Amino acid sequence: MRVAVTGASGLIGGALVPHLRGQGHDVLRLVRRAPALPDEVQWDPMAGTVDLAGLAGVDGVVHLAGAGVGDHRWTEAYKAEIRDSRVRGTDTIARAMAQLDPRPAVLVSASGIGFYGDTGDTAVDEEAPGGSGFLAEVVRAWEAGADPARAAGIRVVHPRTGLVVAGRGGAWGRLWPIFKLGGGGRLGSGRQWWSFVSLRDQLAGLTFLLEHLEGPVNLTAPNPATNAEVTAAMGRLLRRPTLLPVPAKALELVLGEFSSEVLGSARVLPARLQASGFQFRDPTIDAALAYGLANR
Repeated sequence: MRVAVTGASGLIGGALVPHLRGQGHDVLRLVRRAPALPDEVQWDPMAGTVDLAGLAGVDGVVHLAGAGVGDHRWTEAYKAEIRDSRVRGTDTIARAMAQLDPRPAVLVSASGIGFYGDTGDTAVDEEAPGGSGFLAEVVRAWEAGADPARAAGIRVVHPRTGLVVAGRGGAWGRLWPIFKLGGGGRLGSGRQWWSFVSLRDQLAGLTFLLEHLEGPVNLTAPNPATNAEVTAAMGRLLRRPTLLPVPAKALELVLGEFSSEVLGSARVLPARLQASGFQFRDPTIDAALAYGLANR
C-alpha cells in the first residue's frame, strides 16, 4: 500500500514509518514545513490546507497528529490546543481525502480510551457508552472530525489507544529513570486500572487496521493492570524498591486537572481486535515492560 502518515515525528509515528516500510509499504510523511525530502508532503492542519497533489495515489492514511495530553499543565489555553489540534487536524485530513480522485480506501484516525471516562473496576469494550470529563468530550469531537471521510465512502477506523509502553518517550520515558533510581511507587491508591499496549503491538495494530475493521477499535493489551501491579512489575524487572508512593494530593498540586486522568481508572478491553484474530505479542504488563526495557 501507499500510506501517508501524520504525526510522523512523534513517539508512535516515528516508529510506525520504518515499521510500515519494513512491511513493504510505500510511506509518505505529512510535515508542516516546506518539504525537504521526496517522501514529504506539506500540510497545515490548523489552516485546513493539504498539498493534494502530493497525496495523489495514496491507498490509506494513518492520522496520528495532535498535541500531547501530558506534555504541559492543563491551563485553559493548553486544553484548547489539545482539542483543536485533534479536531481541526482530523477535519483537515478527512476533507483532503474526500477530495482526492481516486479516493483512498481507508483512514486510520487516532483516538484514545479517554472516550470511556473513569470506568472504576468495570471492564469496558467498544460497546460501552462514552464517559464524562474533558478527555471524553475531546475524543467524541476528535472522532467526529473524520465525518467528511466517512461521508465520502472512505472506511474510517478509530484506534482508541491506551498508555503506550516504550523504551523511550511517552509516559514510560519519564517512568524508567525514576524507577531505576529507586524512586518509583504507586500513584495515589494504586487501585486505578491502567490500560496499556506495548509499542510493537501498537504498530502491529495500526498496520492491521489499514486492512481490517471499521469504527472504534480499542488498541490496548487484553490484560489491563492496576497502577499498583504496574509498580510492582517495574520493581521486579529493574530490581529496585518501589516504596515511595505519591499521594493523590501531591499529584493534584503538581499536575493540576490532569491529575484526574493519572488517578482515574480505565479498564478497557480490545474485544473487536481479538474477535478479528489479531494476536498480541505482549498481552501482559510484564511482557510489555520487558519489551520496553530491551528497547531503551
